[in-house]
Amino acid sequence: MNRPNILYINSHDTGRTISPHGHSVDTPNLQRLAEEGVLFRQNFCINPTCSPSRACLLTGTYPHQNGMLGLAHRGVDLRDPKEHMLNFWKEAGYTTAQFGIQHVIHWDRADELGYDVIDGDIENPDLHVAEHLKTVEGPFYLEVGFFETHREFPELHPEDDERYVMPPHPLPDTPSNRKDMARFKASARIFDHRVGNVLQALQEYGHAENTIVVCTTDHGLAFPRMKCNLEDSGIGVMMILRGPQGLSGGKVVDAPVTHLDVFPTLCEMTGLKAPSRLEGKSLLPLVNGEVDRLHDATFHSVNLHAAYEPQRAVRTERYKLIRRYDPRSGPVLPNCDAGHSKSTWMEAGWGDRAPVDFALYDLIFDPNEMNNLIDDPDHADVKAELVQRLEAWQKRTKDPLLLEGRLPDIPRALLNPRDGIDPDQETVEEVDIADFGVHQP
Repeated sequence: MNRPNILYINSHDTGRTISPHGHSVDTPNLQRLAEEGVLFRQNFCINPTCSPSRACLLTGTYPHQNGMLGLAHRGVDLRDPKEHMLNFWKEAGYTTAQFGIQHVIHWDRADELGYDVIDGDIENPDLHVAEHLKTVEGPFYLEVGFFETHREFPELHPEDDERYVMPPHPLPDTPSNRKDMARFKASARIFDHRVGNVLQALQEYGHAENTIVVCTTDHGLAFPRMKCNLEDSGIGVMMILRGPQGLSGGKVVDAPVTHLDVFPTLCEMTGLKAPSRLEGKSLLPLVNGEVDRLHDATFHSVNLHAAYEPQRAVRTERYKLIRRYDPRSGPVLPNCDAGHSKSTWMEAGWGDRAPVDFALYDLIFDPNEMNNLIDDPDHADVKAELVQRLEAWQKRTKDPLLLEGRLPDIPRALLNPRDGIDPDQETVEEVDIADFGVHQP
């Protein structure tokens, strides 16, 4: 079998804020990729924090299964690096390479993952990819990680006019938030340009026709109530696939899917038996019109980011239930990146607002998830059903929050003090996770 190549492109903190999702963002290469491939309008990450999100896609399992409960550069590791999909393709005879950001193991130990070629230069990964594609022979697995659109965003150029920018919901339309969003858009333009370079090289060196392209991001934007949050503004992420077997023609899929569905899709497309541990389903029946949906419900989590903040969620097409297990009151401010938009909320008293411990949202009438129905008697049956679904999933996947009442120890985990504001501050400390306990809302 002439197995197709695999090109996995990922970005930081982009959410769905690209032109194929209707946003006024200058991303023509992503637009072209969507028009040539398949856009998944309702794709979700599993865990809206950097390393766990990527680890879910790359292992096909949930964070409490693969071990990636927090950030790789803060002492959290995959349970077994051999579960990373690169080793699956390597065993099948694929040449494997990674350029730019990988973020599922500390960069000082990246060689432990097992790539044939790895280059962690985050400044110009697209240029290294072009050199690699000149000589690589198929089949190959190629992973390209871009730092964009992570903060700090670039300064504005003359073509970036902050006067005519709309900040993302739920942020107020203020001059400082418009500037923040304008700088995000400048970063998105750089990301799009780099994606264009990679796709051009793929075409130039004769690999485009036989390559499955997967282009996605880890989670929502680095703004308040997005990154590191289980609302759709945090877990809703772009995903575009292009390739053979129906991944073409500018199709748009509206059924909910997740990053867990990528690994089994690639297995089916390459004719290889999927590992039994995979939690997702192949996207091909959905893309080719054989089924209307893959999932009745999807499940999502947060554990550690810059600070400790365990949460779980179950999402159906109509409703979402979110449970927050942190026993301490007050927002976990280090889990929001510093920027103009965070400053806007802080100046208005965000630090004094208690987070919601238990929430139920109607995603049809309340897509921005602002009206909590958890105590509404008219939704008592919905609440009971979703609580049952969530707990059944936690039992099946052996979630330690439910089974053990705590997260497992992570000996080298480094976390910011909870009362800090800036997640990039130098003060981080080794933490005994067991000291926090778990609050059952």
